[in-house]
Parts: sequence; structure tokens; C-alpha cells
Amino acid sequence: MIRILLAEDDESMRVYLARALERSGYEVVAVSTGTEAVPHIDSDRFDLLLTDIVMPEMDGIELAQLAARIAPDMRIMFITGFAAVTLKAGKAVPQAKVLSKPFHLRELVLEVERMFGSESVSGLS
Repeated sequence: MIRILLAEDDESMRVYLARALERSGYEVVAVSTGTEAVPHIDSDRFDLLLTDIVMPEMDGIELAQLAARIAPDMRIMFITGFAAVTLKAGKAVPQAKVLSKPFHLRELVLEVERMFGSESVSGLS
């Protein structure tokens, strides 16, 4: 099963995304900040880091750069509502996928499926 570490500071968005991904067959560990995500990256294995970019304490770009050093095989996807931040993320972590808010849950699940190919199967229709 594909494991996703979700870092999103907006509680309702975090719950919403985690539920949708779990319903689609993914295992999700959801945290509210980048600093909360770090111990999970250090101690566990995840296939994907799905992170908001603009968060307090440690932003998603810093988190992704740290994750890339600690777990270089983990894939990274940013979610953001800020266009200028999208450009910064693309330059800082060029291998990452960026999904701009607002997006439909189906779009998120399809992007995750594209990242992992036949390894994942969506339950969302």
C-alpha cells in the first residue's frame, strides 16, 4: 500500500484530503506543520510527501528539501493557493509536482495515481 505523509496547516483541508486519499486506498499520516512532519520522515518510510507550501514554523519547500535529503526516494507533491509560491517551489524542488488550489479531489487522486502508475488504484469515481 502506498503511504502518504500529508502536511497541511488548515485543519478542514487536512481532514478532507486525508479522508479522500484513504477512501482511494492510500495509507495517510496527516500532520498540521512541517516541523510535525520531520520526525515521521526520520523514523518511517513514506512513498509521497504531500505538503502545503505556506505553513507556519517550517514551510513546505523547506520540508521538501529536508525530505529529499533524508528520504531521496520519496516523491513530493506541493499544494498551494499562491501562484508566486508555485514558481518558487518549482525552482527549489524541481522534481516535485505542484497542484494549485482550488482543485477537485478527483484531480488530486489522479495526480497521485500518475506518480505511482499501476501501483495505485483509485476508489473515487
